[in-house]
Amino acid sequence: MMSINVFLDDYRTCPPDHTLVETIDECFDLLKSHAIGHLSLDHDLVSKSRNGFLLVQLMVEHQLFAERITIHSANSTGGKAMYRFLKEAQSNHQMPRAIQVTLRPLPLHPPIDAYKKNRNGL
Repeated sequence: MMSINVFLDDYRTCPPDHTLVETIDECFDLLKSHAIGHLSLDHDLVSKSRNGFLLVQLMVEHQLFAERITIHSANSTGGKAMYRFLKEAQSNHQMPRAIQVTLRPLPLHPPIDAYKKNRNGL
């Protein structure tokens, strides 16, 4: 089965080689139905209670993982909590240790140069 890459975010632009999902329910459905090569996760979503942290809890509970997981949330507290939860799951043998888990926050806004180029029609 060919794997897909998934980007969970309700604000940022999705990378071209990823499938955009804006809710944890959409993301969870893809985890159940597809092989996921790379899963990039945000913490803060429109729903304050159905956020990225709840998704990683559900992933561990249901044993649904990607080959590689990046936490890209700019929310330092929420992103670190997601990262720690997944690393602890690996330590407790609730998640395969072979899965690479990375914490790499992305800015909420594009760099100013990109903004100027778009504004000037370049």
